[in-house]
Amino acid sequence: MRKLVLLAALAATPAAATELEIDVSGEAEGTITIDLFEDVAPQHVERITTLAEEGAYDDVVFHRVIDGFMAQTGDVEFGRMGQDMRMAGTGGSEMPDLPPEFSDISFERGVVGMARSQDPASANSQFFIMFAPAPHLNNEYTVVGEVTGGMDVVDQIKRGEGRGGAVLGQPDVMSEVRVVE
Repeated sequence: MRKLVLLAALAATPAAATELEIDVSGEAEGTITIDLFEDVAPQHVERITTLAEEGAYDDVVFHRVIDGFMAQTGDVEFGRMGQDMRMAGTGGSEMPDLPPEFSDISFERGVVGMARSQDPASANSQFFIMFAPAPHLNNEYTVVGEVTGGMDVVDQIKRGEGRGGAVLGQPDVMSEVRVVE
């Protein structure tokens, strides 16, 4: 019986061949490692890896951080250190938006999802990391991966203020983002 349960659990776990390493600086210091789920969200993973390989995510801030919920980053248009942070979170890349790639993976602590507007087909470059489970996001947002190292760094990311979680002052930043295959 245990073997069947174990095999079923393994079959439900996405295969991950690509990792993302994010060096964080600011109040949070360290490296976050994310396994990207190419078999679950191939278009979204391709977008993230392309932007990371181009260096587009380097020096991009965590612009929306809600305690007990998630930390959002990846606005490669308006979220770079040194820019006016009032626009952070409203931009994306020059590439077209992506259609949803929903899965049966639940938004649990450490899961990484793609941010979007009200339109399910509007994900572009921004992504978020869950601090805690949020089942209301299941089948509403695309899961792209899971943190496999550095969750302690994620937990240290500077929190935003108010319901919207906008980070004021000096937000933490993804100083360097690397793709590891």
